[in-house]
Amino acid sequence: MSKPSSLWHRRVSRSWLYKRGLHGKGLLRSRSRLTLLTIFSWVFAVFVWTRLPAFAPNLPTVIGSALPQSAQALDLDQLDTTSGPQLRLNGRLVEGAWQVRSDSIGIADSALMQQFGFDLLNTNQPDRQPLDYYASSSAAPVTVPAWVSDNRRYLDAMPLIDRLAWQVKASGPILEINTPAAEIATIRHGRQTWGDRLVLDVNQAAPWQVSETAGSITVTVDAALAPGLSEDTEFVTRPGTALRSLSVNRAAQRTTLTINVAAGIHCHTWALSGPHRLVVDLRPDALQERDIAWAEGVQWQQRYFAVGAANFPVYSLTFRPSVDTPLIPIWTSPTSASGISPLLTMAHQWNAAAAINGGFFNRNNQHPLGAVRHEGNWISGPILNRGAIAWNDRGQYVMDRLALTEVVVANGQTFPILALNSGYVQAGIARYTNAWAPTYTPLVDNEVVVTVQNQQVTAQQTLGTAGTGQVAIPADGYILTLRSFSTAARSFPTGTPVIFSAQTQPASFEQYPHTLGAGPLLVKQGRIVLDAPGEGFSTNFIQGAAPRSALGITADGRWMLVSVQSRIGGRGPNLSEMAELMRRLGAVDALNLDGGSSTSLYLNGQLLNRSPRTAARINNALGLFLQPPTTSVSIPRG
Repeated sequence: MSKPSSLWHRRVSRSWLYKRGLHGKGLLRSRSRLTLLTIFSWVFAVFVWTRLPAFAPNLPTVIGSALPQSAQALDLDQLDTTSGPQLRLNGRLVEGAWQVRSDSIGIADSALMQQFGFDLLNTNQPDRQPLDYYASSSAAPVTVPAWVSDNRRYLDAMPLIDRLAWQVKASGPILEINTPAAEIATIRHGRQTWGDRLVLDVNQAAPWQVSETAGSITVTVDAALAPGLSEDTEFVTRPGTALRSLSVNRAAQRTTLTINVAAGIHCHTWALSGPHRLVVDLRPDALQERDIAWAEGVQWQQRYFAVGAANFPVYSLTFRPSVDTPLIPIWTSPTSASGISPLLTMAHQWNAAAAINGGFFNRNNQHPLGAVRHEGNWISGPILNRGAIAWNDRGQYVMDRLALTEVVVANGQTFPILALNSGYVQAGIARYTNAWAPTYTPLVDNEVVVTVQNQQVTAQQTLGTAGTGQVAIPADGYILTLRSFSTAARSFPTGTPVIFSAQTQPASFEQYPHTLGAGPLLVKQGRIVLDAPGEGFSTNFIQGAAPRSALGITADGRWMLVSVQSRIGGRGPNLSEMAELMRRLGAVDALNLDGGSSTSLYLNGQLLNRSPRTAARINNALGLFLQPPTTSVSIPRG
């Protein structure tokens, strides 16, 4: 069993140590040795500066203007495929889109972050991406070309292949990457004022992956443990403010750290060179702030934002919807309004560049509970006069509390329809089109189902127990379900003409092809207009503090997809705090979306705000596209 040493043996500034490659013991040197070393260093520096000016330490490092020599050895013309959805990293199959473009191999920026540990630095140029990966404190960040294709953003990996000595080949749709064998020499622990720090000393750059769940963080490094370090055992650490325990396990050439932490603790993992070190900081304020021009007109930001005494981690994507950059509702299955799936899966199915979770649903039966309208077709109708937004591909919109009034007239009697394609059940009449599904299964016992085609009743039947039996929903009509309203059945005998009409309130919602409902409405025309009881929300929902998602629109027409996680040292925002936060972010109109474990913000194959392991499955979402959206199947029109 190995006992890690203290992280630092004396208080010396971190930047001073990094610039000199010093750490731990051995900080003191004899004066004579330092003098000789200084003279030699100056002589060498003058030689490098005059003979090899490209090595000057403070010059910007932009890679990609010329193809590196070792990358030239990779014959792109010999690849049997030019793109794929997966990588095989050191023998493991992982998610990661890649694409050959001209004389470059692009890898999705999310794959470089999640599978290798690259950090994307701030940039205002979407076609140039600065990277941090085992960086030297004296060198400028490496910058590589970036491009967008098929709703994916790729970074040119050819310079990385050369610099890091990766072995790369394509095997069908899989890009195989093998990195040089690495070894962890020591694992050290130090207690900090803000939490705890773990340092892994490695002999060279090694990929790493991080996964978080409540109270546990897993860091896996593509490096073996040095022979002197114990494996399959638990390291002894000094008690820390954040770290509870640490266990280290090795499997082949990979080492996994399982870190148990106090509540509210997260990790920020980063790496340095000179010498190579992987640093895991365990702290309550672990958010890495970002401001990245991710694509033309799309800005990705991560930052802390204060509301009162609380500091919330806020993740946002800002853009302007247009014909070329459309925002549309998406849902689990294009052939059914019901069903739930992870946002990662849903966004991939629709091929969205970005997405955020949308409206509410019943987690038990997986039916939607709110408005979803796509290209003028109601997938699900609004309920309880809750907040909603309708918009078009030019970014024009209306945001308000929404109701849908539908009525049918049969045999001289007028009947209100209380719900459309909805899991919201109450006594009376509901209507279902084939946008709900090709067939209908009763939601309550003893429903009377009336089938209407070509404005005429074609069938009537009484179903039995909820969840059993099916009735086909005609493509050229709809069905009416009579719940605890059998007396109305006599007005709908077979052959009866039926007159149907519908109108939204406000009527302006009819002008727009897309609608998403959630609620409550947070901000309208720059004022907080929160009225959760008036929108039918429960006391527990109103008073609860939890992670939340929202859609906001600024005065100059920029749209914001926003997710907010738990405050530092506490829980997520309540509704009042969320409304104030959206207003301070610049929203003149803002709508609360589903929240809690559903809160998910997706970009290019990854969730920005949380680990996928902690995200719940959802029914619907908003999807942002950088080209016309596609799905694997056609969408029925109800």
